Amino acid sequence: MTRTDAPLTLGILIFPGFPMACLTSCIEPLRAANEIAGKEAFRWTVVAETADPVASSAGVSFGPDTVLADLAEHDFLFFTAGPNARFDQPARANAALQRITRSKTRLGAFSGGVFPLARTGLVAGQPLSVHWCYEAAFEAEFPDIERQSTVICDEGSLVTISGATAVFDYMLTLIEEHLGGDIMAEVACWFQHPYVRSAATSQKTPAFSTAKSKDLLPKKVTQAIEHFAEHIEDPIQISDVADAIGVSARSLERSFKEATGQSPLKYYRMMRMNQARQLVLYSSTSVTEIAYMVGYSTPGAFLRIYRESFGVTPINDRRAKNSLRVKSGDALPAG
Repeated sequence: MTRTDAPLTLGILIFPGFPMACLTSCIEPLRAANEIAGKEAFRWTVVAETADPVASSAGVSFGPDTVLADLAEHDFLFFTAGPNARFDQPARANAALQRITRSKTRLGAFSGGVFPLARTGLVAGQPLSVHWCYEAAFEAEFPDIERQSTVICDEGSLVTISGATAVFDYMLTLIEEHLGGDIMAEVACWFQHPYVRSAATSQKTPAFSTAKSKDLLPKKVTQAIEHFAEHIEDPIQISDVADAIGVSARSLERSFKEATGQSPLKYYRMMRMNQARQLVLYSSTSVTEIAYMVGYSTPGAFLRIYRESFGVTPINDRRAKNSLRVKSGDALPAG
Protein backbone atom coordinates (compact mmCIF):
# COMPACT_ATOMS: atom_id res chain seq x y z
CA MET A 1 0.00 0.00 0.00
CA THR A 2 1.29 3.46 -0.92
CA ARG A 3 0.65 6.38 1.45
CA THR A 4 1.62 9.89 0.39
CA ASP A 5 0.73 13.37 1.59
CA ALA A 6 0.07 14.73 -1.89
CA PRO A 7 -3.45 14.03 -3.20
CA LEU A 8 -3.87 11.62 -6.07
CA THR A 9 -5.16 13.64 -9.02
CA LEU A 10 -7.59 12.40 -11.67
CA GLY A 11 -8.77 14.17 -14.80
CA ILE A 12 -12.05 13.03 -16.35
CA LEU A 13 -12.19 14.04 -20.02
CA ILE A 14 -15.85 14.18 -21.06
CA PHE A 15 -17.24 14.16 -24.59
CA PRO A 16 -20.83 14.93 -25.66
CA GLY A 17 -23.00 11.92 -24.84
CA PHE A 18 -20.65 10.59 -22.16
CA PRO A 19 -22.11 8.09 -19.63
CA MET A 20 -22.96 10.13 -16.52
CA ALA A 21 -22.86 7.00 -14.36
CA CYS A 22 -19.15 6.59 -15.10
CA LEU A 23 -18.44 10.15 -14.00
CA THR A 24 -20.33 9.78 -10.72
CA SER A 25 -18.88 6.31 -10.08
CA CYS A 26 -15.46 7.89 -10.31
CA ILE A 27 -16.04 10.97 -8.20
CA GLU A 28 -18.43 9.81 -5.45
CA PRO A 29 -16.27 7.11 -3.81
CA LEU A 30 -13.27 9.47 -3.85
CA ARG A 31 -15.37 12.24 -2.27
CA ALA A 32 -16.52 9.84 0.44
CA ALA A 33 -12.95 8.67 1.05
CA ASN A 34 -11.80 12.27 1.55
CA GLU A 35 -14.64 12.86 3.99
CA ILE A 36 -13.96 9.71 5.99
CA ALA A 37 -10.19 10.30 6.05
CA GLY A 38 -10.65 13.95 7.01
CA LYS A 39 -8.23 15.13 4.35
CA GLU A 40 -7.99 15.67 0.61
CA ALA A 41 -6.44 12.36 -0.41
CA PHE A 42 -7.99 12.59 -3.89
CA ARG A 43 -8.57 15.52 -6.21
CA TRP A 44 -10.43 15.43 -9.51
CA THR A 45 -10.86 17.73 -12.49
CA VAL A 46 -13.60 17.54 -15.11
CA VAL A 47 -12.01 18.29 -18.48
CA ALA A 48 -13.46 18.96 -21.94
CA GLU A 49 -12.15 20.03 -25.32
CA THR A 50 -13.84 23.43 -24.97
CA ALA A 51 -15.21 25.45 -22.07
CA ASP A 52 -18.84 24.88 -23.13
CA PRO A 53 -21.13 22.68 -20.99
CA VAL A 54 -21.13 19.05 -22.11
CA ALA A 55 -24.37 17.04 -22.20
CA SER A 56 -24.23 13.50 -20.84
CA SER A 57 -26.10 10.51 -22.28
CA ALA A 58 -28.84 11.25 -19.73
CA GLY A 59 -29.22 14.79 -21.03
CA VAL A 60 -27.71 16.36 -17.89
CA SER A 61 -25.03 18.92 -18.78
CA PHE A 62 -21.76 19.46 -16.91
CA GLY A 63 -19.50 22.49 -17.06
CA PRO A 64 -15.84 21.45 -17.26
CA ASP A 65 -13.34 22.75 -14.72
CA THR A 66 -10.76 23.29 -17.44
CA VAL A 67 -10.09 22.64 -21.12
CA LEU A 68 -7.73 19.96 -22.35
CA ALA A 69 -5.26 22.45 -23.82
CA ASP A 70 -4.78 24.02 -20.37
CA LEU A 71 -4.76 20.83 -18.32
CA ALA A 72 -1.91 20.59 -15.83
CA GLU A 73 -0.13 17.37 -14.94
CA HIS A 74 -2.38 14.75 -13.29
CA ASP A 75 -1.82 11.20 -12.12
CA PHE A 76 -4.58 9.95 -14.44
CA LEU A 77 -6.62 11.25 -17.36
CA PHE A 78 -9.65 9.11 -18.19
CA PHE A 79 -11.57 9.48 -21.46
CA THR A 80 -15.32 9.24 -20.77
CA ALA A 81 -17.40 9.02 -23.93
CA GLY A 82 -19.64 7.13 -26.28
CA PRO A 83 -18.16 5.08 -29.13
CA ASN A 84 -18.83 7.78 -31.73
CA ALA A 85 -16.95 10.50 -29.85
CA ARG A 86 -14.18 12.38 -31.64
CA PHE A 87 -12.19 15.53 -30.99
CA ASP A 88 -13.33 18.55 -32.98
CA GLN A 89 -9.67 19.57 -33.35
CA PRO A 90 -7.69 16.30 -33.27
CA ALA A 91 -4.25 17.83 -33.92
CA ARG A 92 -4.58 20.31 -31.06
CA ALA A 93 -6.00 17.67 -28.72
CA ASN A 94 -3.21 15.21 -29.53
CA ALA A 95 -0.60 17.88 -28.89
CA ALA A 96 -2.10 18.46 -25.45
CA LEU A 97 -2.22 14.73 -24.75
CA GLN A 98 1.38 14.23 -25.81
CA ARG A 99 2.40 17.10 -23.53
CA ILE A 100 0.74 15.61 -20.45
CA THR A 101 1.85 12.04 -21.17
CA ARG A 102 5.46 13.23 -21.24
CA SER A 103 4.93 13.81 -17.54
CA LYS A 104 3.69 11.10 -15.17
CA THR A 105 0.06 11.22 -16.36
CA ARG A 106 -1.44 7.84 -17.19
CA LEU A 107 -4.16 7.76 -19.84
CA GLY A 108 -7.24 5.60 -19.50
CA ALA A 109 -10.87 5.27 -20.50
CA PHE A 110 -14.27 4.46 -19.09
CA SER A 111 -16.79 2.48 -21.18
CA GLY A 112 -16.99 3.83 -24.77
CA GLY A 113 -14.11 6.19 -24.04
CA VAL A 114 -11.80 3.49 -25.40
CA PHE A 115 -12.86 4.56 -28.91
CA PRO A 116 -11.60 8.17 -28.83
CA LEU A 117 -8.59 6.97 -26.82
CA ALA A 118 -7.72 4.45 -29.54
CA ARG A 119 -8.26 7.10 -32.24
CA THR A 120 -5.48 9.23 -30.75
CA GLY A 121 -2.90 6.66 -31.86
CA LEU A 122 -1.39 6.72 -28.37
CA VAL A 123 -2.42 3.17 -27.46
CA ALA A 124 0.81 1.72 -28.93
CA GLY A 125 -0.38 -1.88 -29.09
CA GLN A 126 -1.45 -2.11 -25.45
CA PRO A 127 -4.51 -4.23 -24.61
CA LEU A 128 -7.78 -2.50 -23.73
CA SER A 129 -10.86 -3.53 -21.79
CA VAL A 130 -13.82 -3.09 -24.15
CA HIS A 131 -17.42 -3.31 -22.96
CA TRP A 132 -19.07 -6.40 -24.45
CA CYS A 133 -21.72 -4.34 -26.24
CA TYR A 134 -19.01 -2.52 -28.23
CA GLU A 135 -16.74 -5.46 -29.05
CA ALA A 136 -17.84 -5.97 -32.65
CA ALA A 137 -17.65 -2.28 -33.53
CA PHE A 138 -14.28 -1.89 -31.80
CA GLU A 139 -12.78 -4.88 -33.60
CA ALA A 140 -14.06 -3.59 -36.93
CA GLU A 141 -12.38 -0.19 -36.43
CA PHE A 142 -9.27 -1.37 -34.57
CA PRO A 143 -8.52 -4.95 -35.66
CA ASP A 144 -4.89 -4.72 -34.51
CA ILE A 145 -5.62 -3.66 -30.92
CA GLU A 146 -5.92 -6.49 -28.41
CA ARG A 147 -9.28 -6.51 -26.63
CA GLN A 148 -9.82 -7.94 -23.16
CA SER A 149 -13.15 -9.12 -21.76
CA THR A 150 -12.13 -8.39 -18.17
CA VAL A 151 -13.88 -5.56 -16.33
CA ILE A 152 -10.60 -3.65 -15.98
CA CYS A 153 -7.34 -3.74 -17.91
CA ASP A 154 -4.52 -2.13 -15.93
CA GLU A 155 -1.49 -2.96 -18.03
CA GLY A 156 1.39 -0.82 -19.20
CA SER A 157 0.71 2.90 -19.23
CA LEU A 158 -3.05 2.60 -19.78
CA VAL A 159 -6.03 1.86 -17.51
CA THR A 160 -9.25 0.95 -19.31
CA ILE A 161 -12.49 0.16 -17.49
CA SER A 162 -15.54 -1.43 -19.11
CA GLY A 163 -18.45 0.24 -17.27
CA ALA A 164 -19.67 2.30 -14.33
CA THR A 165 -19.68 -0.43 -11.69
CA ALA A 166 -16.15 -1.39 -12.71
CA VAL A 167 -15.17 2.29 -12.39
CA PHE A 168 -16.43 2.19 -8.80
CA ASP A 169 -14.38 -0.98 -8.22
CA TYR A 170 -11.23 0.69 -9.51
CA MET A 171 -11.76 3.75 -7.33
CA LEU A 172 -12.09 1.47 -4.29
CA THR A 173 -8.79 -0.12 -5.27
CA LEU A 174 -7.14 3.31 -5.39
CA ILE A 175 -8.64 4.15 -2.00
CA GLU A 176 -7.22 0.97 -0.50
CA GLU A 177 -3.78 1.70 -1.98
CA HIS A 178 -3.66 5.27 -0.68
CA LEU A 179 -5.72 5.19 2.52
CA GLY A 180 -5.87 1.57 3.56
CA GLY A 181 -8.38 -1.28 3.64
CA ASP A 182 -10.43 0.07 6.55
CA ILE A 183 -11.38 3.27 4.74
CA MET A 184 -11.94 1.39 1.49
CA ALA A 185 -14.35 -0.97 3.26
CA GLU A 186 -16.19 1.94 4.89
CA VAL A 187 -16.59 3.69 1.53
CA ALA A 188 -17.94 0.48 0.00
CA CYS A 189 -20.43 0.18 2.88
CA TRP A 190 -21.51 3.80 2.50
CA PHE A 191 -22.70 3.00 -0.99
CA GLN A 192 -23.76 -0.59 -0.20
CA HIS A 193 -21.28 -1.81 -2.79
CA PRO A 194 -21.35 -5.56 -2.15
CA TYR A 195 -17.78 -6.54 -3.09
CA VAL A 196 -14.79 -5.27 -5.03
CA ARG A 197 -14.06 -7.11 -8.27
CA SER A 198 -10.46 -7.61 -9.26
CA ALA A 199 -9.23 -6.40 -12.64
CA ALA A 200 -9.12 -10.01 -13.85
CA THR A 201 -12.87 -10.55 -13.35
CA SER A 202 -14.67 -11.28 -16.62
CA GLN A 203 -17.49 -9.00 -17.69
CA LYS A 204 -21.03 -10.20 -17.12
CA THR A 205 -22.81 -10.67 -20.45
CA PRO A 206 -26.55 -11.21 -20.90
CA ALA A 207 -28.09 -14.41 -22.16
CA PHE A 208 -30.80 -13.64 -24.69
CA SER A 209 -34.44 -14.40 -23.86
CA THR A 210 -33.73 -15.02 -20.18
CA ALA A 211 -33.17 -12.96 -17.06
CA LYS A 212 -29.91 -14.82 -16.39
CA SER A 213 -26.41 -13.76 -17.34
CA LYS A 214 -24.55 -16.17 -19.59
CA ASP A 215 -22.37 -17.57 -16.82
CA LEU A 216 -25.48 -18.86 -14.97
CA LEU A 217 -26.68 -21.04 -17.86
CA PRO A 218 -26.15 -24.83 -17.88
CA LYS A 219 -22.60 -25.85 -18.82
CA LYS A 220 -23.48 -27.48 -22.14
CA VAL A 221 -25.59 -24.48 -23.19
CA THR A 222 -22.71 -22.15 -22.33
CA GLN A 223 -20.29 -24.33 -24.32
CA ALA A 224 -22.62 -24.23 -27.31
CA ILE A 225 -22.88 -20.43 -27.08
CA GLU A 226 -19.08 -20.22 -27.06
CA HIS A 227 -19.01 -22.26 -30.29
CA PHE A 228 -21.64 -19.97 -31.79
CA ALA A 229 -19.53 -16.93 -30.89
CA GLU A 230 -16.55 -18.43 -32.68
CA HIS A 231 -18.63 -18.92 -35.83
CA ILE A 232 -20.42 -15.63 -36.40
CA GLU A 233 -18.88 -14.97 -39.82
CA ASP A 234 -18.84 -18.62 -40.92
CA PRO A 235 -22.07 -20.21 -39.63
CA ILE A 236 -21.85 -23.70 -38.22
CA GLN A 237 -24.51 -26.41 -38.16
CA ILE A 238 -26.26 -27.05 -34.85
CA SER A 239 -25.53 -30.77 -35.20
CA ASP A 240 -21.80 -30.00 -35.49
CA VAL A 241 -21.95 -27.92 -32.32
CA ALA A 242 -23.74 -30.74 -30.50
CA ASP A 243 -21.03 -33.20 -31.62
CA ALA A 244 -18.28 -30.80 -30.51
CA ILE A 245 -19.62 -30.57 -26.94
CA GLY A 246 -20.53 -34.25 -26.69
CA VAL A 247 -24.34 -34.23 -26.69
CA SER A 248 -27.01 -35.16 -29.18
CA ALA A 249 -28.69 -32.47 -31.24
CA ARG A 250 -31.97 -33.41 -29.58
CA SER A 251 -30.47 -33.03 -26.11
CA LEU A 252 -29.00 -29.63 -27.03
CA GLU A 253 -32.38 -28.52 -28.38
CA ARG A 254 -34.07 -29.51 -25.12
CA SER A 255 -31.40 -27.82 -22.97
CA PHE A 256 -31.71 -24.54 -24.88
CA LYS A 257 -35.49 -24.56 -24.68
CA GLU A 258 -35.39 -25.09 -20.91
CA ALA A 259 -32.66 -22.49 -20.27
CA THR A 260 -33.58 -19.72 -22.72
CA GLY A 261 -36.99 -20.49 -24.17
CA GLN A 262 -35.39 -20.53 -27.62
CA SER A 263 -34.14 -23.25 -29.92
CA PRO A 264 -30.36 -23.29 -30.45
CA LEU A 265 -30.88 -22.15 -34.06
CA LYS A 266 -32.97 -19.12 -33.04
CA TYR A 267 -30.54 -18.27 -30.26
CA TYR A 268 -27.61 -18.49 -32.69
CA ARG A 269 -29.39 -16.24 -35.17
CA MET A 270 -30.12 -13.76 -32.36
CA MET A 271 -26.42 -13.68 -31.47
CA ARG A 272 -25.52 -12.90 -35.07
CA MET A 273 -28.18 -10.21 -35.31
CA ASN A 274 -27.08 -8.56 -32.06
CA GLN A 275 -23.49 -8.44 -33.29
CA ALA A 276 -24.78 -6.97 -36.55
CA ARG A 277 -26.66 -4.32 -34.62
CA GLN A 278 -23.52 -3.33 -32.73
CA LEU A 279 -21.87 -2.71 -36.09
CA VAL A 280 -24.89 -0.83 -37.45
CA LEU A 281 -25.10 1.49 -34.43
CA TYR A 282 -21.48 1.95 -33.43
CA SER A 283 -19.48 1.73 -36.67
CA SER A 284 -19.53 3.24 -40.15
CA THR A 285 -19.25 -0.17 -41.85
CA SER A 286 -21.60 -0.52 -44.82
CA VAL A 287 -24.73 -2.63 -44.36
CA THR A 288 -23.64 -4.97 -47.15
CA GLU A 289 -20.30 -5.58 -45.46
CA ILE A 290 -22.01 -6.11 -42.10
CA ALA A 291 -24.18 -8.78 -43.70
CA TYR A 292 -21.07 -10.68 -44.76
CA MET A 293 -19.40 -10.14 -41.37
CA VAL A 294 -22.23 -11.95 -39.57
CA GLY A 295 -22.41 -14.84 -41.99
CA TYR A 296 -24.99 -13.88 -44.64
CA SER A 297 -23.99 -14.52 -48.25
CA THR A 298 -26.67 -12.19 -49.59
CA PRO A 299 -27.67 -8.79 -48.14
CA GLY A 300 -31.34 -9.49 -48.92
CA ALA A 301 -31.64 -12.31 -46.39
CA PHE A 302 -29.77 -10.25 -43.81
CA LEU A 303 -32.07 -7.25 -44.27
CA ARG A 304 -35.16 -9.40 -43.88
CA ILE A 305 -34.00 -11.09 -40.67
CA TYR A 306 -32.69 -7.82 -39.22
CA ARG A 307 -36.10 -6.24 -39.70
CA GLU A 308 -37.83 -9.29 -38.21
CA SER A 309 -35.51 -9.09 -35.20
CA PHE A 310 -35.62 -5.36 -34.47
CA GLY A 311 -38.67 -4.06 -36.33
CA VAL A 312 -36.58 -1.63 -38.40
CA THR A 313 -34.14 -1.79 -41.31
CA PRO A 314 -30.41 -1.37 -40.59
CA ILE A 315 -30.32 1.96 -42.45
CA ASN A 316 -33.25 3.38 -40.50
CA ASP A 317 -31.84 1.98 -37.26
CA ARG A 318 -28.54 3.77 -37.88
CA ARG A 319 -30.30 6.95 -38.96
CA ALA A 320 -32.43 7.00 -35.81
CA LYS A 321 -29.35 6.40 -33.62
CA ASN A 322 -27.46 9.24 -35.29
CA SER A 323 -30.47 11.54 -34.91
CA LEU A 324 -30.72 10.71 -31.19
CA ARG A 325 -26.97 11.22 -30.75
CA VAL A 326 -27.13 14.69 -32.28
CA LYS A 327 -29.90 15.65 -29.87
CA SER A 328 -28.86 14.09 -26.61
CA GLY A 329 -25.75 11.99 -26.95
CA ASP A 330 -25.09 8.28 -27.16
CA ALA A 331 -27.23 5.85 -25.24
CA LEU A 332 -24.61 4.02 -23.23
CA PRO A 333 -24.55 1.16 -20.76
CA ALA A 334 -24.14 2.39 -17.23
CA GLY A 335 -21.97 -0.45 -16.11
